[in-house]
Amino acid sequence: MIRVTQEPFDPGAEANSFQAAHVGAGAMVTFTGIVRSKPNDPITALILECYPELAENELAAIRETALSRFGLIDALIIHRHGRLVPGETIMMVATLAPHRQAAFEGAQFLMDYLKTGAPFWKQEETPTGLRWVDANVEDDTARERWADGTSTVPKAEK
Repeated sequence: MIRVTQEPFDPGAEANSFQAAHVGAGAMVTFTGIVRSKPNDPITALILECYPELAENELAAIRETALSRFGLIDALIIHRHGRLVPGETIMMVATLAPHRQAAFEGAQFLMDYLKTGAPFWKQEETPTGLRWVDANVEDDTARERWADGTSTVPKAEK
């Protein structure tokens, strides 16, 4: 399931609904991203721009890759766009798998993609004006670990 929306969502309710739809799973991993403001570099809002249809198509493609690569039963991606203030939920990833390692790795794979390759453009609204959010080298490095197409999920776990 993929949802790109401007509307707030309840991560707990989403996780419960997602899990309830897949009684045969042995593991579920969820990650929820929250807009943050750093004390030494505060923001008043994060503004995410996207073309929702393009974003949904791109997220659907990476979801299919994760399902296949990690042997997931299902994967959920919710990503908001628009103007969000610190403390608001910005995104959620949930994965279901027969075993925990596949669920964890599938979730990490999806999160690393969302931070580096998803078609969202971010601006921070600060006390001194707007600024574009630059790519983060640490995020790029995290994503590179998936580049060779292999996984550390043992065959018995898949």
